[in-house]
Amino acid sequence: MIKTFPSTHYRSAISLIVSLLSFVLSPQAQQKIITLNDIYGAQGSIFTPRSVSGVNWMKAGGFYTTQQNGKVIKYSIATGEAVETLFDQAAVKVEGTNQSIQFDSYELSPDERKLVLTTGIEHIYRHSFKAEFYIYDLASKKLVQLSKNGKQMLATPSPDGSKIAFVRNNNVYLTDLATMNEQAVTTDGKWNEIINGACDWVYEEEFSFAKAFDWSSDGKKIAFYRFDERRVPEYNLQIWGELYPKDYRYKYPKAGEANSLVEIWVYDLVTNQKNKVDIGFETDQYIPRIKWTQNPNLLSVKRMNRLQNRLDILHCDAASGKSQTVWTEESKTYVDLEFTDDLTYLADGKSFIQSSERSGYKHLYQYNMNGQLIKPLTSGDWEVTDIVGIDEKAQTLYFTSSMVSPMERHLYSLRFAAPAVAKNSKKSLPVAVPQPVKLTEKSGSNTVNMSPDFSYYLIYNQSAQEPLVVSLHQAPAGKAVRTLEDNQRLRTRLADYRISKQEFFKFTTTQGTSLNGWMIKPLDFDATKKYPVLMFVYGGPGSQTVLDTWGGGVFYWFQVLASKGYMIVSVDGRGTGGRGNAFRTATYPQLGKYETEDQIEGAKYLATLPYVDASRIGIHGHSYGGYMASLCMTVGADYFKAGIAAAPVTTWRYYDTVYTERYLKRPQDNASGYDDNSPIQHVNKLKGKFFIIHGTGDDNVHFQNSVDFVNALIKAGKQFDTFYYPNRTHGISGGNTLSHRYQMMTDWIVKNL
Repeated sequence: MIKTFPSTHYRSAISLIVSLLSFVLSPQAQQKIITLNDIYGAQGSIFTPRSVSGVNWMKAGGFYTTQQNGKVIKYSIATGEAVETLFDQAAVKVEGTNQSIQFDSYELSPDERKLVLTTGIEHIYRHSFKAEFYIYDLASKKLVQLSKNGKQMLATPSPDGSKIAFVRNNNVYLTDLATMNEQAVTTDGKWNEIINGACDWVYEEEFSFAKAFDWSSDGKKIAFYRFDERRVPEYNLQIWGELYPKDYRYKYPKAGEANSLVEIWVYDLVTNQKNKVDIGFETDQYIPRIKWTQNPNLLSVKRMNRLQNRLDILHCDAASGKSQTVWTEESKTYVDLEFTDDLTYLADGKSFIQSSERSGYKHLYQYNMNGQLIKPLTSGDWEVTDIVGIDEKAQTLYFTSSMVSPMERHLYSLRFAAPAVAKNSKKSLPVAVPQPVKLTEKSGSNTVNMSPDFSYYLIYNQSAQEPLVVSLHQAPAGKAVRTLEDNQRLRTRLADYRISKQEFFKFTTTQGTSLNGWMIKPLDFDATKKYPVLMFVYGGPGSQTVLDTWGGGVFYWFQVLASKGYMIVSVDGRGTGGRGNAFRTATYPQLGKYETEDQIEGAKYLATLPYVDASRIGIHGHSYGGYMASLCMTVGADYFKAGIAAAPVTTWRYYDTVYTERYLKRPQDNASGYDDNSPIQHVNKLKGKFFIIHGTGDDNVHFQNSVDFVNALIKAGKQFDTFYYPNRTHGISGGNTLSHRYQMMTDWIVKNL
């Protein structure tokens, strides 16, 4: 018997079938969901963008070199065509042997007649490594090993390309490339006692450099650091894996403890003499930078006091060692060393450019060689973020800044003509600050690589909406020449996946502070439903997570969580960068207090949104972010249901001198600043689900932080989860570690949030 449907039921059935067919045939239904294997599988992330790396501009003009598939290739800037293969590792043998090499990186000598090739890299700390270096002569086609006496560090050619300076076993050496004779400049270097020419641990980590020597412009002198570590306490890491664990001991000055005694020396290659530079009578201080001026006999030294609220520039005579303080910046909080190289001496030898926050924002100023202000170069309620280049012939300065938005970075040019001089007077007339010209058109974050002759530059542009695009431009107007990489393959691949992109927002806290944030909504977002939220935090001084830039691996992990119905949010609170000195230093000298308040304010704001489940807000962070997550789960226990803290600082007494004292002063001077906002002091307040993750081989934020935190939580009778990764360093990576960690965290979030 055939059954008939009433007309209304029939229409409903047809409508349902049409709806189902529409969904099945829709692009959304055909798109794939990102998996952890896509991001952290053995093949690596399938979403890694292509870039243009290893670019070395040639001084001759019109050419650049780059590293591709074991070759160093010379390209024409004008045509983009390969002109010549300078080196092919498959075709060249080491002189006198049948041995070839596989190089990791390369550098052209300043005279562009030789290549310095790096092989067999062994990483030491964040920036440092040792390796075997080879020298390839482009004319003779000969490849020779720099030294056969053990791996070297920091091999650097002299300005004329005739010699190489390097560090081995804590001593500085020179090799004459004509004879390959090796000469020791220092001989007193010894592990955990004396270091010459390379940084100790805390300088490398906190002042962001490893090479602690510099050639003079004429190649006749080398200025170098000497670190005496003997009074610095040792920290012991245990290396697991053998029948008896090994000890790795190194010098790590914790807050309030003794630092290395630092000296600056100058070695004269002509006289074979070393002179000690006068850097003042105080020994409990820092020398975060040295740099030769245009005068090969005049060395510039930056000096900071222990509390880092005073920065001096010294000009030092290389022959006598005598010094003179020519410039000083002081602060009620701390002087920020944001740039790695913000001090530039102009070629005429009459002036230098240096950044300052004297206006409340990071800007550039020009001074004469006696440190007297000539004029400000930039001004406004925005920050200069990097000096890209200074074309002195065209009197043009190139820099990046946050002028458009604290969340964006753009390239600008600025004319800085010499100041006018009144007739019959030696005094300069007042000069108005010139107006910068914006050269980047695309929104988002732009980083720049400019040729040394200032004719061309590469723009690396990305935004929250678009992955990386690398394009070549012609200075000074910024005319686009061509696109070198548009990541079309990645864009095509992304089109096959469901992606929830970042949406930026602002809100005002109950204390009246405007904060920036972004959110990633669940893939099947429905504004009538309520969703759990995972807040992602870093929050350290000067940092930013809320930037208009394409995300890396963690962004794709957020997509995995979005596919499971979670909303991910990040908020930059007080203390973060891009918004001037007052906003960044608001946390001084109480790290953690206002940052935690602002993350709580973020959670309270999210709880007011109609599509947020206020009872299911969690937080996750790594390093400083792990510290923040720990504070939010204790001090902010009423607002967060669950939290993951990876590699967290749990008491500032366990972290290093340079970083910690910059923001908190010494513990002897500010005990409450250290203890009042250390998570280990607030364990009794924990209420929600809490997960601590750490690598036992962390040389930066020691595993000791988590061990003592766990002991305190146990003593307080708190239940929590913890996991440690044997021998993993601060990034908790290596092998399949990331795959394991993010799978574990994903499962934990699904279970507990």
